[in-house]
This record gives sequence, C-alpha cells and structure tokens, in this order.
Amino acid sequence: MLVLPESVLEKFRRLAEAEGIQVEELIVEKLVSDLDPEVRVEAYWEMSRTYFKQAEEELAKGDLKQASEKLWGSAALAVKAVAYGREGRRLTGHGELWEYVNKLIEETGNEELGSLWRTAISMHVNFYEGWAPGEEIERALKKVAGFIEELEKLKK
Repeated sequence: MLVLPESVLEKFRRLAEAEGIQVEELIVEKLVSDLDPEVRVEAYWEMSRTYFKQAEEELAKGDLKQASEKLWGSAALAVKAVAYGREGRRLTGHGELWEYVNKLIEETGNEELGSLWRTAISMHVNFYEGWAPGEEIERALKKVAGFIEELEKLKK
C-alpha cells in the first residue's frame, strides 16, 4: 500500500476530479507515462480488473455509489487499454472515450458496444446522483463485464 502525505493526496484528488477519473488512475497514469507501451497497456487492463473487483465488493457491501463509480472506471480503463494497445493513443477525457467507442463500433460493426458503454456511463452518473437501485447496479455489473469481454477481443 502506498502512503502519501495528505497535501499531496489532496492535490491528486483535485487533479483527478478535474479529469473526471479516480485518484488511483491518475497516479497510475503519471507512473506509467514513460514506460514501455506494453507495460502501460497492461497497467490499464490491471486497473480495469481491479476496479471491477472493487465494484463487486462495494455492491456486496451495499455501497451502490462506489460500486457504480468503480464500474464506470473499469469500463473507461478498458477503453483506454484498447486505444493505447492498438494505436498508442492516450485517451484523456470523456469525449475522447465516447469518440473511441464509436470508432470501435464502426470498425467492428458491433452495435452492442454502444449499448454496453451507455450502461457504464450511467454508472458514472449514478455515482453523483445516487438514483439507481441495487438491482440496476447488479444488471449494470453484468453488462459492464460483457463490455470488457468484448473489448478484450479487440486487444492487440
């Protein structure tokens, strides 16, 4: 476990919030930015898997907002992994994520990716709004798992 001074952690929190990502993701971004591209792609996939597992744990504890945000983070990191692995492209914002998912839909003809992606986006919204019931988070967990499975088929 990494321990950071509170002042440093607060700075990372502000930066992560400005980018619409989790603090852990921002720190990983900073750490792997100069590493071999394959290491960076694997870091994205590992963070995606970690967030998905955390989403399952948060859901089991009944923390629906945290489960929602971890699902969103898992999906977003999987998209980032595919973009970086296929093109060496670093996606930095929500708009770029949407654009890249749309590109994957066009390339593969897999329209279901869009539906699954919108489910992940709804989980990001739920983190802030908190309107979704537990059953909906459970459904979203399954759909986000399907989204990530589809993206894993596109790895290079």
